[in-house]
Amino acid sequence: MYRLRRVVLFSLFMAFACLSSAQSPAARPYIITGYVFPRSGALTAGQIDPSKLTRINYAFSNIHNGRMVTGSAADAQNFAMLRAMRSTNPHLTILVSVGGWLWSTNFSEMALTRESRNVFVDSVMQFLVRYDLDGLDVDWEYPGMPGAGHPFRAEDKQNFTALLRELRERFDASARRGRRLYLTIAMGASDEVIANTEMQKVQRYVDTVNLMTYDYYEPGSESITGNHSPLYADPADPKAASSADTVRAFEKAGVPAEKILLGVPFYGHEWGQVKDQSHGLFQVGKPVPGANASFNAIESTMLGHGFTRYWDDAAKVPYLYNPQQKIFVSYEDAESLKLKCQYVRTQKLGGIMFWEYSGDANGKLLGTINSELRRP
Repeated sequence: MYRLRRVVLFSLFMAFACLSSAQSPAARPYIITGYVFPRSGALTAGQIDPSKLTRINYAFSNIHNGRMVTGSAADAQNFAMLRAMRSTNPHLTILVSVGGWLWSTNFSEMALTRESRNVFVDSVMQFLVRYDLDGLDVDWEYPGMPGAGHPFRAEDKQNFTALLRELRERFDASARRGRRLYLTIAMGASDEVIANTEMQKVQRYVDTVNLMTYDYYEPGSESITGNHSPLYADPADPKAASSADTVRAFEKAGVPAEKILLGVPFYGHEWGQVKDQSHGLFQVGKPVPGANASFNAIESTMLGHGFTRYWDDAAKVPYLYNPQQKIFVSYEDAESLKLKCQYVRTQKLGGIMFWEYSGDANGKLLGTINSELRRP
């Protein structure tokens, strides 16, 4: 009898365990967000592979007279092309990104009062309906800071929170009517950005925080070369810059890991007049014409054409140096991206965001992200 009772209890336990497993939610899929920046041009068929993305952020819309407006005459055509991609990937969401480095001029004034914010939020809702989009990415660079020389004020800190709260209220009302809308933000990778925002409050209203964990070193902004998107800090780096430290800082500021998208660049930075010491890393350098190079250009015109690839094992990123031209290049490649994807998985982040799609026309970088984040 005792043995029979043990068998029955064991059977019941196993049945309950199987039922619990069957009813438990599936593993949360990682988000792969690509910024698409046509630069006022028209997108062409086959330019984007929607099967490897979960979200497209179309850059940029602008703010005029307090309202969100299109950024170029090609936007309507481009939105139509992006919407058509939902037929091949029904899980793909299409967001429009407002602002950016050059078009953040009018954020501070727009966000100043409840009335001015309401005008903007009304225009956002009309914009999303008109172009049948799935949400908004707010790229204010930056609240309480000049960015590229934009107007700013101390009140931006609270007004940024209020703007996102009021957008979320309207988006939630839309969801109750059957249309789910996504709200995301792009955030700079600095302690100053955190100090000028209320991330503990902000994170409640957004679906993801897209961390721009790149441009830690830029030609002209610093007097020396450096890794512009290091995963970890190199002990030799005088700035001790790292994506991992930025992630920790935003988590400490109140952003849950699952809402953080790690930003990665599909481009590199170039410095000239760099002496041949440590293969140019952390050496004095000067900006060169066209100081940004797409990954496509780096692979096709630099690697094997006078440039040697080196690996910073502390920072887990590559760099190039040409001793004849004395040019140093910091960039991202498949090896560094694989390690960053592993970091996203181990730290249980929400996924990866990249700037921007056209830099990887052959799909090598996006293919790496897709295979690493979508594997079991």
